[in-house]
Amino acid sequence: MKRLIDDIREKLSSRYEPAESESISFLIFEHVLGYSRLQVHLKKDETIPDAKVTEIEEILNRLVDGEPIQYILGKADFYSLTFFVNPQVLIPRQETEELVDWIIKDNKLPTPKILDIGTGSGCIPVSLAKNITGAQVFAYDISAEALKVANQNAMSNHVDVRTQKVDILQWKAASVDKTFDIIVSNPPYVKDEEKSLMLDHVVSHEPHLALFVSNDDSLIFYRRIAEFAQQHLSPEGKLYFEINEALGKQTASLLREKGFPNLTLRKDINGKDRMICATR
Repeated sequence: MKRLIDDIREKLSSRYEPAESESISFLIFEHVLGYSRLQVHLKKDETIPDAKVTEIEEILNRLVDGEPIQYILGKADFYSLTFFVNPQVLIPRQETEELVDWIIKDNKLPTPKILDIGTGSGCIPVSLAKNITGAQVFAYDISAEALKVANQNAMSNHVDVRTQKVDILQWKAASVDKTFDIIVSNPPYVKDEEKSLMLDHVVSHEPHLALFVSNDDSLIFYRRIAEFAQQHLSPEGKLYFEINEALGKQTASLLREKGFPNLTLRKDINGKDRMICATR
């Protein structure tokens, strides 16, 4: 076992920082052997069956090629829940957990009606449904494949999320007859020109449809969702977004123009402007 641990760290060192390599190695051992971190330490002298070693080596090869560990294992942890993920959806991230936590702690309604736009894996609506008792939760996405993943995650986490295939950029006022108390979105917000600044495994493996927007109109999704909210957010309702850290002021200005003057811009754990709440 100890030799295998050292081999994993050595192979991952070319692509990952030591702390991340260690975290990934524990995920591999949990997935292949069912060992917790403590068990890995306690069983360092144990001999691993050849078939398991081969399975671990195959995972390592995919990691070295740049494939994210979450796609390889088919799962990701988010807000104390486990989500199935595949290359059709973004891998849930810590900043989005912070947004979810904000909404949960901010909510004072006993039975809020909540809509997540561009749901992907469903990590946002599933987590909200799991943690806000009595909430009615809905989720839109343009991708039928993403909605399959979201539905699977709602089922596996034992919550009711009503999904619908919707292209929010082509939304028409007559197409929706519901009013929501909370509308939330983590839409595409990375400008095409920022691709070169991103990690290779993100650009190469995660869905561009959920990541990138044109340099010429980088706030297009925020504009259309704000227009949707003009029609379908309740008078006292709240509109939440995850945002591009470099576009906080521009996003706030756009939301004011769309009739949402009361704004709270919030920094993430790293001190970057990453989320905003808007009300009328």
